[in-house]
Amino acid sequence: MKIGIEKIGFYTPHLYVDMNKLAVKRNVEPEKFTIGIGQEKMAIPPITQDSVTLAANAAFEIVDEKDKEAIDLCIFGTESGIDHSKSAGIYVHHLLGLNPHARAIEVKQACYGATAAIQMAKGHIALNPTKKVLVLGSDIARYGLNTSGEATQGAGAVALVISADPKILELEEQSAYLTSDIMDFWRPVYSDKAFVDGKYSNEQYILFFSKIWEAYKEKTGLELKDLEAICFHLPYTKMGLKALRTILDEGTEEDKERLLENYKISTTYNRNVGNIYTGSLYLSLLSLLEQKGDLKEGSRIGLFSYGSGAVGEFFTGILQPNYREYLRVDQHAELFSSRTEVTVEEYEKVFQETLPTDGSTIEFDIDKDPAKICLSGMTDNMRQYVNKMN
Repeated sequence: MKIGIEKIGFYTPHLYVDMNKLAVKRNVEPEKFTIGIGQEKMAIPPITQDSVTLAANAAFEIVDEKDKEAIDLCIFGTESGIDHSKSAGIYVHHLLGLNPHARAIEVKQACYGATAAIQMAKGHIALNPTKKVLVLGSDIARYGLNTSGEATQGAGAVALVISADPKILELEEQSAYLTSDIMDFWRPVYSDKAFVDGKYSNEQYILFFSKIWEAYKEKTGLELKDLEAICFHLPYTKMGLKALRTILDEGTEEDKERLLENYKISTTYNRNVGNIYTGSLYLSLLSLLEQKGDLKEGSRIGLFSYGSGAVGEFFTGILQPNYREYLRVDQHAELFSSRTEVTVEEYEKVFQETLPTDGSTIEFDIDKDPAKICLSGMTDNMRQYVNKMN
């Protein structure tokens, strides 16, 4: 049985800040941001967008009525959860109008959450081949103003429909994975900003990739020559390149050129959005599929997922016949082109807007937000969501 990605949706907020201008304001050489870490623009979520609305907007464009009936499981991968008890998936379940007999849960393991959800979805479809699973990877990366991690912030979500009719990518059965209890990145429950040991995290990312890649080769017998491209989890776009370079000598010059070229293409969207944690790997995959028009069906794509703390996994997928027909290239081009640039001062003001924590009522002007699904306010400690299309 084939199991894999039938549909992919993506959403990012309508505001962004230019990294060149942010660098100037922070008294940093712009090349440190644009070349050193490889970021051009950073998505800025207004107060009317959170991890729930980002995910719901990403899914809204791809989930049709037939999907709503067939989806019997919604798995929300995030490390920007809005409630310690209630799953963010329940809110999305309601906002999309999914089948009431569909389960909805939230999973967490740093940036690995969406990959964990996909692996769970594969098992579910294997047992229920007529059903579908909605997988969501949605996050807002926050480190704080004037911090070392500020330039690697971002916001966005990727939604995937996993089924036994994988029109885009069939996920192959075997994968390699690794878990280790380390403190390279974390966010205690009392903090709305993450803590990171940047140098250590970079080292662990590459170490995990090296160990998992060796395990994957041993398990499958596959090598670089068998991969058309490798997509990486991208906390910033230079990170994946550092890992990729560690294995390029294993292939021919042709392998090296192919993988480097396709890697660069796979970072296009991430470079203009920033870090979206659980969705970053799948935004990279989406960028590759939509921006490289001559990827051949039958090509094998490698995927490296890493979630600090840490869990990593390497797995692969096979591009399906006519897969481009099921992508949303024009819609995503419009999403990017319709965004509004804000000044650094405007970005700082938006960043510091927060929701009340004392149970008071607040209402937001959602007409300023072009998204179809928004956070409209809070009442009695409950977030209020609106789907403008209902």
